Amino acid sequence: MKIAVVGVTGMVGQVMLQVLEERNLNVSTLIPVASEKSVGAEITFKGKQIKVVGMKQAIELKPDIALFSAGGSVSLEFAPQFAAVGTTVIDNSSAFRMDSDKKLVVPEINAGSLTKSDKIIANPNCSTIQLVMALAPLHDKYRIKRLIVSTYQSITGTGVKAVQQLENEYNGKKDEMAYPYQIHKNAIPHCDVFEENGYTKEELKLIRETQKILDDRTIAVTATAVRIPVVGGHSESVNLEFEKEYNENDIRKILADTDGVTVQDNVDVNLYPMPLMAHGKDDVFVGRIRRDHSRENALNMWIVSDNLRKGAATNAVQIAQYLIQHNLVG
Repeated sequence: MKIAVVGVTGMVGQVMLQVLEERNLNVSTLIPVASEKSVGAEITFKGKQIKVVGMKQAIELKPDIALFSAGGSVSLEFAPQFAAVGTTVIDNSSAFRMDSDKKLVVPEINAGSLTKSDKIIANPNCSTIQLVMALAPLHDKYRIKRLIVSTYQSITGTGVKAVQQLENEYNGKKDEMAYPYQIHKNAIPHCDVFEENGYTKEELKLIRETQKILDDRTIAVTATAVRIPVVGGHSESVNLEFEKEYNENDIRKILADTDGVTVQDNVDVNLYPMPLMAHGKDDVFVGRIRRDHSRENALNMWIVSDNLRKGAATNAVQIAQYLIQHNLVG
């Protein structure tokens, strides 16, 4: 397999390299791709130094798979050019997620819908991936009528500039800011840009992508996304209303039996998911599972995952693995 990583010098690109190594994909040739200012720089992959190339050269090399993490505008311009030479693109930006002719894939949920003709595959938003990982098995059994989600999102979801802002503020240094306000010792209810309806793009992604991945537009979804000064991962407070009656122990068992989900739910010993513990791991962690007594058939739970791994890089590499295993590339 000839695999390109586009945006290789960014935070997600670096984690993509790490996950590719960990999962030991049969990569005969790795093509690290970045903007012109990084061309010629070297990255390390499996102990070897490899020079970064630009877009034009990468397209000419005709990789089997291109993992994209370079922003929506880059994806819109270059993903179709890779696809035109036969490359299967797995795109981590929001560029293609809501296109009706593009698959939005979380492998544990809907990889079975992929075919050889899918040349541009969308990787969902980080906060959506961890959410639907927990929702999908519950929706299959109980049918979700309504969903309320509030997120507590890591600064790493914004990128290197946000990490630098937090470090600067922690050290009392004034410099360029990723956010309109101080993030140190603060919580900012503002992820991505505001739309005319008063919701941010991040909140709308949670609403629309959840419905698309679960293939059910009847689920009523509302969201509030908040940025907090945390590095390890995203957290979500989730309230579900089911069509059917449920048993809390059955909920725990269903989730515990779901690939990629770990239940951490024992308040007697203070066991519950936290970004500090999720950092560097691929699973989605679920806890604080309890009945919502204010509504019929309603449930509360808390979901945490490393947004750079399952929320981005790991999910993309898992899609690549599925394509390779099922002979859907090349």
